[in-house]
Amino acid sequence: MNKPCTDTKSIAVIGNYLPRLCGIATFTADLVGSLSSPDSPHNCWAVAMNDKPEGYAYPDKVHFEINQKSLRDYSLAADFLNINQVDVVCVQHEYGIFGGPAGSHILKLLSELRMPVVTTLHTVLAEPTDEYRTVMVRLAELSDRLIVMSHKAIDLLQSVYAINPLKIVYIPHGIPDMPFVDPSYYKEKFGVLGKKMILTFGLLSKNKGIETALHALHKVVKQFPDVTYIVLGATHPHVLKHEGDAYRLRLRQLVQKLGLEKHVLFQNRFVSLQELTEYLSAADIYITPYDDVAQITSGTLAYAMGTGKPVVSTPYWYAEEMLADGRGLLVPFKDVPAMSDALIELLANDDKRHSIRKLAYDYCRDAVWEKVGTRYLEVFEEVKAERSHNPHPYRSLPSDLPETVLSQDLPLLKLDHLLTMTDDTGIFQHAKYNIPDRNHGYCTDDNARALIVAAEAHNLLAEPPERNEQLCDRYLAFLLHAFDVESGRFRNFMGYDRRWLETVGSEDSHGRALWGLGAAVNLLRDSRQLPMLSTLFKQALPTAEIFLSPRAIAFTLVGIDAYLTTIPGDSEARRTGLALAQRLFQQFTDHTTEDWPWPESIVAYDNAKLPQALIVSGQQLQDEAMSRAGLSSLKWLFDVQCESGHFVPIGNVGWYRQGKSRARFDQQPLEAQAMIDACISAYQFSQDRAWLRRAIIAFNWFLGHNDLNLPLYDAKTGGCRDGLESNGVNENQGAESSLAWLMSLARLHRFAADALLVAKPDNKRSQNSAVKET
Repeated sequence: MNKPCTDTKSIAVIGNYLPRLCGIATFTADLVGSLSSPDSPHNCWAVAMNDKPEGYAYPDKVHFEINQKSLRDYSLAADFLNINQVDVVCVQHEYGIFGGPAGSHILKLLSELRMPVVTTLHTVLAEPTDEYRTVMVRLAELSDRLIVMSHKAIDLLQSVYAINPLKIVYIPHGIPDMPFVDPSYYKEKFGVLGKKMILTFGLLSKNKGIETALHALHKVVKQFPDVTYIVLGATHPHVLKHEGDAYRLRLRQLVQKLGLEKHVLFQNRFVSLQELTEYLSAADIYITPYDDVAQITSGTLAYAMGTGKPVVSTPYWYAEEMLADGRGLLVPFKDVPAMSDALIELLANDDKRHSIRKLAYDYCRDAVWEKVGTRYLEVFEEVKAERSHNPHPYRSLPSDLPETVLSQDLPLLKLDHLLTMTDDTGIFQHAKYNIPDRNHGYCTDDNARALIVAAEAHNLLAEPPERNEQLCDRYLAFLLHAFDVESGRFRNFMGYDRRWLETVGSEDSHGRALWGLGAAVNLLRDSRQLPMLSTLFKQALPTAEIFLSPRAIAFTLVGIDAYLTTIPGDSEARRTGLALAQRLFQQFTDHTTEDWPWPESIVAYDNAKLPQALIVSGQQLQDEAMSRAGLSSLKWLFDVQCESGHFVPIGNVGWYRQGKSRARFDQQPLEAQAMIDACISAYQFSQDRAWLRRAIIAFNWFLGHNDLNLPLYDAKTGGCRDGLESNGVNENQGAESSLAWLMSLARLHRFAADALLVAKPDNKRSQNSAVKET
């Protein structure tokens, strides 16, 4: 079997968990164990369901507990799973372990999750009431896959519940990997050496049909007086709570009535896995005399067959399937003579008994937990990959949002998070949630963007002017320190200890620094910072003349355009702009085809900056062909990234290679920001208001009009989350993302203030009305 890839790092399994006494608790613990071996790259843990307020003494693998009756606990669990950015949630479903009518409380939890959900069904009803049918259908809707442990369950899900068969996966019930041993090996330990041992195990309750087995044994012992029947297992906790041990007492009384005291042994306890395997190994025959046909799975039967036991069973659904083709003997429900005959047949015929046990053992080898765990991981990888191509929205949004957002008030340009992320050196690169992460220090890329935001704030926010001035000074000082006069290059990465981590930064970081400086020259044209801004811009510009990276060229060209808007007479800047614009235009010309109007064989990051650079440079140089090429390329790029009226940025997990499928996730805020800037430049060139609508669509991506209908803008902090992933938003609010949001918002505020982007031409508002917190 091929090993699954390891993209799925974190897995949470919801269900009962040991030491709670029930079959699902054992199954959940075994599944978690199979998914988290010491050498596994997967972090698998459990969310445990409690049937009593105080819960249980769980092991470390349980990270969260839910009181099954408390609806609030289900929402808290969803928050916990979302915050911990779990990759996949696997639910162990049995109606009775969840609160609410028909166990419906679990639906609230699942409806609030942002990651894929795989649900293992331990019960599938053939004749459900409306209540149970509704829960199952909704459970299927909220699950990316339904795992079943029998083919009968597949038939029922399709015929009774009309569930898409593509959503259903068969994986056998997991079993321990036990050796095929002679029963005599362990018999001495249980006092049955030299005897034939029949075994039943599991939590004791009325529907287990033990009475039928005892009546059948009465005839068996007459022919085989050396037979011992062991009934292993504690009374089910819920039965014990409501009825006490009355059922076990009745069974003991039946044993006395039938004169079987020397042949029947009740072991009233929940044994460890090791002891259970020893009991199973010692058994000559395993018996499951259940009364009810509607049992879709049985862990006890799976364990018995996996140990190589010949089984006598009633024909409940799971037994019919597992014991087919000679792997065991089936007898009618409550048919004592038939059960006696089957037991006698096996006890009398060693060859048949050994043949059946070998067939059963071989059949179950694919069900050992190692293989079952691998199959689960394959399913997890499948659903995670599917989410990356077919995202699930998490809430509804008004269908008219793209048309109306700018006839409403824009959010306030709120700098709280920017200030939190900034110290006396500059802005930190990364954050853990909304707290600065000092481990990654600073970079020129982000401080250049931050300079643009501070310069925008200087013009848009009247108060407090001193703060905005100080921010401009701080980010400009960082760029000044980053510039190495001797090499003419900017360094990029700096540690928290203020030591540069490199001698020369990338072409991209140099281009972004020039973009930030040029934009600040334009925005701060009347400020005291202008001399330093223009001087540093002029010092750094000559190096850019040799750039080949199309993005570095594009950043530089956008910076040159802004600079020349303020200082149009600078012929040196104009000459550099001409050379770079022609180089970028040539890259477009050399690579562009009718269906791929792009200068590279891959659409990667900061994409809209490239056509924007052609548009603005063509205007500066009065080269309409250049601007038209940029406009055509931008139109293509926007169409590639717009589906059903919302913006879908190229994902950075694989990007978009020519001739290949585009990556859907992770979607980055800088793509929306670049598109907004470019669309406004396209409008300024063409005066086509369709570009304004495209800018609005890109902007609304931040507000939640995206694949998942989740906002990336955080109104509490004024920051922006780090990206849209297939299972939700990345909750970190790093510099790049927050600055992309602030730059986008500031750009729209400037245009709204000039009445260029209001929904109706006669609806002109002042900056005071536009800059209003929503």
